Amino acid sequence: MSLRRTLATARRVLAQLRHDPRTLALLLVVPCILLVLLKYVFDGEPQVFDRIGAPLLGIFPMIVMFLVASVATLRERTTGTLERLLTMPLGKADLLLGYALAFGLVALVQAAAVFGLTIGLLGLHIAGPSWLLFTVALADGLLGTALGLFLSAFAATEFQAVQFLPAFLLPQLLLCGLFAPRDSMNSVLHAVSDVLPMSYAVDAMNRLTSESGVGGAILADLGVVVGCVLLALALGAATLRRRTA
Repeated sequence: MSLRRTLATARRVLAQLRHDPRTLALLLVVPCILLVLLKYVFDGEPQVFDRIGAPLLGIFPMIVMFLVASVATLRERTTGTLERLLTMPLGKADLLLGYALAFGLVALVQAAAVFGLTIGLLGLHIAGPSWLLFTVALADGLLGTALGLFLSAFAATEFQAVQFLPAFLLPQLLLCGLFAPRDSMNSVLHAVSDVLPMSYAVDAMNRLTSESGVGGAILADLGVVVGCVLLALALGAATLRRRTA
């Protein structure tokens, strides 16, 4: 693995994103718009926004980063860009970490935007420290990126990549504890939710909403999310092939 090659890949991906204003709007503007809509949907019930605003602060960016990362990576597979890159002295780890670094920087900007909007203008109230809320939101965005990079290997077209969104993320959205406590679910569904990464992202956000200080449970949830990011990146590197999809 070469740091120079990794940084070169990240610069190339960032350059492509810079010349694609619609994708940038999807990454940076759409999560903010969704949170504004959520705020005013519950305009007469601010306590509801305080309860679900923090989890959705992580979920919205995760979904958007998943969609963009999976489609962008698949496009490089199907157009032959990935094949050409892998014929050069560029390791799989260099390539995938370059993608992850580029999208990670975008996730950082995205997390800063939604965090500043939600805590500042929209007035979300949380019991825990704000810096930890930002950290969890950033980790959620990175999780969406890593899952998108990994699952893009199983799609042959961009349409198939988009299909992974309802097939892979929406079941997690239903089981993550956003709509009902996971402890109150059917035992089978509860067991399934225990192995889904979004469950731990939402658990961390829920604890920040109700618990002051930095508890061990919050750090454990954050650790699981980070571990899932690393696992997805490792699996993504294993699926890179020297041929087009």
